Amino acid sequence: MNHGPLMIDIAGTELTAPERERLCHPLVGGVILFSRNYLSRDQLQDLCSEIHGLRDPPLLIAVDHEGGRVQRFREGFTVLPAMRELGGWWQATPRAACQCTHDIGYLMAAELRALGVDLSFAPVLDLDWGRSGVVGNRAFHGDPEAVTALAGALIDGMRAAGMSCCGKHFPGHGWVEADSHLAIPIDERSPVELEPDLIPYRRLKLDAVMPAHVIYPRVDHRPAGFSPTWLGKLRGELGFDGVIFSDDLSMEGAAFAGDMVARADAAWSAGCDMLIICNSPAAVGQVLRNWKPETDPIGSSRIGRLLPTVPALSWTTMSSQEAYLAGCSVIQRLAGIRPKPDRA
Repeated sequence: MNHGPLMIDIAGTELTAPERERLCHPLVGGVILFSRNYLSRDQLQDLCSEIHGLRDPPLLIAVDHEGGRVQRFREGFTVLPAMRELGGWWQATPRAACQCTHDIGYLMAAELRALGVDLSFAPVLDLDWGRSGVVGNRAFHGDPEAVTALAGALIDGMRAAGMSCCGKHFPGHGWVEADSHLAIPIDERSPVELEPDLIPYRRLKLDAVMPAHVIYPRVDHRPAGFSPTWLGKLRGELGFDGVIFSDDLSMEGAAFAGDMVARADAAWSAGCDMLIICNSPAAVGQVLRNWKPETDPIGSSRIGRLLPTVPALSWTTMSSQEAYLAGCSVIQRLAGIRPKPDRA
């Protein structure tokens, strides 16, 4: 069986019979998890085990677990810092900051893998231009050299734990002020002005990339994730051969393309390998019934490469590992220098 091109979500902490049936549809190749899918480590491990057991090859299980305000699982997990904190560290001691970022990348990936999650959608490669509220402290830094160094260290840590990476949001979401969850942002900069945002994508070896639901009208009238121009540049000029994920097609930034079937078809035709549809079960049903893409063995093979190839450590074994303890130590040090919140 091939890896299908759709990544969809589920409603709760256990699979329902209709969800099991839906996850076995040949168009489905992955599951994205949210906070609502998590109660405890044991529950998450059971859920991931059941999802993986539905298919052969198994479905890819992913989550947004970057750190800071974007961390879906918290109780029972290490609370990860926002990446901007590591960028601040880089200002003073770049080498030490990179080592610490590597340790956090290992810890993040090892905890997820211990419970059955295959992929975290990280790192954020957007530059912090001081303009985007939705990016904000999710970005490492405003300097592309710092972002490249720190993101590269995080990726190395993730890979040391057996997890692939996904850089986002290509070619850069940090300049626009609008939130693509709620609107269609427009970045009026010229191709030359966009070049700093592309530096991390040029220099890092990425396993996957997620384009932005942002329109760059001086390059193309379509959002990047629906743009053959942008995705062609990613494949051609930048030489990227990993998985291209659409951002969530339910977001307002994807409304440009029409209804959900039209959105799926537009993103697929532009060059995305895997399309994310979440928080809209009816839309998923509509796509499964009405979308008829041609089989893409190359895209399917790319998706398959994201599945871990080495066994995960158990939580008990992991938690005594030197690499994991190093990550814990870094986070404790960061917590010690964060300003205390004002008391009412």
